[in-house]
Amino acid sequence: MQKIIILNKKTDWPFQTPDIEIVTALEYLTNPTWTNTRNVQAFNFCKNMGYQSNGYYVSLLAEARNHRVIPSVTTIQDIKTKSVVKVMSTELTELIQTSLKRIKSDQFILSVYFGRNLSKQYDKLARELYTLFKTPLLQAKFKYTDKWYLQSLSQLTLKDIPPQHHAFVQDNSEAYFRKERYYYQKKDKLIFDLAILHNPLEKSPPSNEKALQKFVSVAQEEGFYTEMITKDDYHRLAEFNALLIRETTAVNHHTYRFARRATADGLVVIDDPVSILRCANKVYLAEILNKAKVLSPKTLILQQAKTDDIIAQLGLPVVLKQPDSAFSLGVKKAETRDELEQFATAMLKESELIIAQEYMPTDFDWRIGVLNGEVLYACKYFMALGHWQIYNWAGKEEDIEGEFESVPVRQVPDKIKDAALKVTNLIGNGLYGVDIKVSGGRAFVIEVNDNPNLDAGVEDQILNDELYRRIILTLKSRVEQSMNIPHET
Repeated sequence: MQKIIILNKKTDWPFQTPDIEIVTALEYLTNPTWTNTRNVQAFNFCKNMGYQSNGYYVSLLAEARNHRVIPSVTTIQDIKTKSVVKVMSTELTELIQTSLKRIKSDQFILSVYFGRNLSKQYDKLARELYTLFKTPLLQAKFKYTDKWYLQSLSQLTLKDIPPQHHAFVQDNSEAYFRKERYYYQKKDKLIFDLAILHNPLEKSPPSNEKALQKFVSVAQEEGFYTEMITKDDYHRLAEFNALLIRETTAVNHHTYRFARRATADGLVVIDDPVSILRCANKVYLAEILNKAKVLSPKTLILQQAKTDDIIAQLGLPVVLKQPDSAFSLGVKKAETRDELEQFATAMLKESELIIAQEYMPTDFDWRIGVLNGEVLYACKYFMALGHWQIYNWAGKEEDIEGEFESVPVRQVPDKIKDAALKVTNLIGNGLYGVDIKVSGGRAFVIEVNDNPNLDAGVEDQILNDELYRRIILTLKSRVEQSMNIPHET
């Protein structure tokens, strides 16, 4: 991605930024070359960002040209609107109180240079403000009444930076612009930027280390510079064209916030926030399966632990599920009336609705991987040794997971593939893993996962690197489509 800095005059830029082109606002607005140039990230440092000023039009036309621009027109307007500043800053209330608790006066001004502040004690607050109001040079004014609150924001101009701060700003401008990835030895072939969100400390991640390495190598072959990011990189999302989430997702979790923010910033995201919302909650899935008449185990949505009613309709044993459980966590099998009442009562303390489902024992579950409305892979996941689920978190380390068998898609019975495609069409066009049981010759959909396992040596046994390539090519095609770039065949 080509990076440019836009100013009123080229001589306004006081810092060293090698290999980044400096462009005047007049050139950018009037030279037709910029109208037709694709894959540009523009940083707008014009002095005046007022409505219908040159600075305003730079960001407005950048968006019309499908250029990535910081700040966006929306951000420019948000900063000027006190009500928006107030609402958006509420999520920083606790951080503001913690960061400013030692200030003795009732007012405080914080300068944010490329998402940083000179003082370490205010640096986290500066980063979070940049995340909310993505502007390289920002000034925040705080006021104390009964507590600290953000009074107003304004964009700093280059002339507003005190001389004694220049060295700090110079260092941080280099870190901001000159990232190692832009000097990759094949940078002429790497036209897009991909972030892969992962958690290196996650106990059971959706992709093992070898699979993540395969994603990186395949993505670079297909024209992406690829960087592994963590939850600490939230403020950097605007640097990328696409986000691939390879960390267990949940709605009340940073993975959802990443997906939501990336989508709002115009990135292509797998999996997207709508898919996370829909797949992460088993109450929602139960409702859409029932409405669409998709065959699934008999299911009740519970608001109370009415033991007799549950047993009358589902029998014993019965399976109870927390709405947002994943990897078999938050799932219990009640063998007796007492266990049913105990488990249901405990779960209803965590969620006002839970799921009760008829117990359907099988030797294995099918996992059908679906991408963009097509079956991508198929696996059989066998139950953990001596257990009724494919994961047994209480077992010995070597017995936590059951065995697996990868199956060529062409060998999967049509009724299983059809069930997987029918239910995922109700969710979206992302990457999904559909769990299906076969009982009495019929295929029962158990659940849909928005962030299915893709482990090297398991799900990729049949396709090998082609599994990762199809996912990357889907991302690439969507990026090209979002930027109006003709797709190469």
